[in-house]
Amino acid sequence: MEQRFSIRGFHISNTDFVRYTVIASLTISSILITAIALTKNAGALYPQLFYFPILYATYFYPKRGIILSGICGVIYECLVYFSLYPDTLALWSSTGQAILFICVALAVGYFTNLIRISEARYRIIFENSLLGIILFDKNQFTIRLANQQVAAMLGYTVEEISHKVFSDLFFSIDLKRRFFEHLGSGENIKNFETCFATKTGDPHWVILSWSRIDDVIVSCSITDINAEKLARELAADSSTQYQQLTESSPTGIVITDHTKILYANPAFSRFIGYTAEECIGRNITESVMEEDKDRFVTFTGKWELPSPVPDRAEFRFITKEGENRRAVLYFTPIIRNSLPAGLINIVDNTEWEEYRERVEQTRERRREMMRAVAHELRTPLQPVLGYLNLLLQDRTSFGVTDETWQILDRCAKSVDRERQIINQMMELSVLEGEETNLDYSVFPVLGMVNTVIANGGYTLKAEISIDVPQDLIFEADRQKLSYVLDVLIANGVNYSKPPKKVWITYRGSPSLPFHRLAIQDNGVGITEAQLDAIFKPDDEGTSLSSRQNAGGPGLSLAIAKKYVQLHGGYISVDSIGNIGSTFTIHIPKKRPEKDQPS
Repeated sequence: MEQRFSIRGFHISNTDFVRYTVIASLTISSILITAIALTKNAGALYPQLFYFPILYATYFYPKRGIILSGICGVIYECLVYFSLYPDTLALWSSTGQAILFICVALAVGYFTNLIRISEARYRIIFENSLLGIILFDKNQFTIRLANQQVAAMLGYTVEEISHKVFSDLFFSIDLKRRFFEHLGSGENIKNFETCFATKTGDPHWVILSWSRIDDVIVSCSITDINAEKLARELAADSSTQYQQLTESSPTGIVITDHTKILYANPAFSRFIGYTAEECIGRNITESVMEEDKDRFVTFTGKWELPSPVPDRAEFRFITKEGENRRAVLYFTPIIRNSLPAGLINIVDNTEWEEYRERVEQTRERRREMMRAVAHELRTPLQPVLGYLNLLLQDRTSFGVTDETWQILDRCAKSVDRERQIINQMMELSVLEGEETNLDYSVFPVLGMVNTVIANGGYTLKAEISIDVPQDLIFEADRQKLSYVLDVLIANGVNYSKPPKKVWITYRGSPSLPFHRLAIQDNGVGITEAQLDAIFKPDDEGTSLSSRQNAGGPGLSLAIAKKYVQLHGGYISVDSIGNIGSTFTIHIPKKRPEKDQPS
């Protein structure tokens, strides 16, 4: 839970305090630079400075951002008035700029509000979905979020199931092990049949489909097939027994003579829009969408072959009212009235697919917005840096006092840091949303390490020890691995305790498929709970109390992790409090087949 503190009765979170500080700093810097520029006639780019605090504030606090834009407009108008009066053209121009501040804030606030409304709609879908949905941590398997359908299915309340571990829901150790094997494959899984334990310890059969929302959170949909599972087990006895079970089933169950419907339960009638009487004798192929009929014919062709494992496939259907629905079909051969027949379980997953598509669309809109904002913010940074450096380097000509010089120097460093963050934002958005190619080459590792250390000037900041064989070579993207190494060395130097020491060691072995390059420091260390947060590309990664004073790792570690993953490797972290941390880069010795030259 995020920490909060009070200032004269006003409660504020750590995150809000940091954001307010950044907004105030950017606003004050913009006012000072504009005032100096107007006094010295430095140019006409100073109005653009106010967009930094306005855009930043409006993105996180739309209403307050609009108010800030009005305040900035008034201040800017006053500065121009006192500096350029009675220049009518300049006064009218400043008025237009002030109005433009408010217009930009209104536009950003409007689009930000649209995105938040969209997220609220997805939450409604999540809470009201007919499917059970759980979000869990792939490392700790703690349940982050669960809807009412899951809780009711297993006999828990939402609060009770939210405090459980996802892997503990499985009915047996063998089922849990099978789940871990599928999850470890790194692929999105659909239609994984397994058995959960209810609150009373009874078995309950379900179908799981999961996909990773990001590097930590996994979204898992849960379809209740307990009644259908029991129906399939009892189907060989008699049609009377399974009919009684299927009447109350929440998913569609159909008995067919090949594709001709002999029986349909109420759930299928609701799904397809026809009454049970209208379904009898109807060919199920008639309700399949035209684009899927060829696949459906192929699917039904397998029904003639006896199989102990139910076949499955996903198709689109057209209801009686003409609505398009999606469903997963499971087929089991049975004997009905001494004649061969088929038992089809039809699981409606229309809402889940729509939910998944909308989540992906939202992620794409966020990436596009990040790229657009980063691009618009980066454009005016270069002239701003140029003017600041001009004022700092030629103090005499511009009459800059020592106190003003210190303020401008802080502003220049802040703007340069902002430029680096914007570049990292754009790089991260590219890595998350597009296919990134690697420029493979064969190079000596020791040479790369020495180059990174020399370019970063790290020997002046800490004692660097290198234990890397001279003949060691990597086949990888040298530029991207150099960036990864630079980030980890800088991280070790920044967070080490005096006397600062950093060890760079190769820990590979001929029997291992990975090269292992370790960077160890003697810093404050990282707790177990913080290990995941340091690689997150958001403000959670910079909230570690033990590393806060050093400035936080920002986006650099997130980008470094992406680069290593592109190679088919990973970064592991070992840490002991007040002793130090070790970041190990694991790079495959063999180049992945997908990256082999054609």
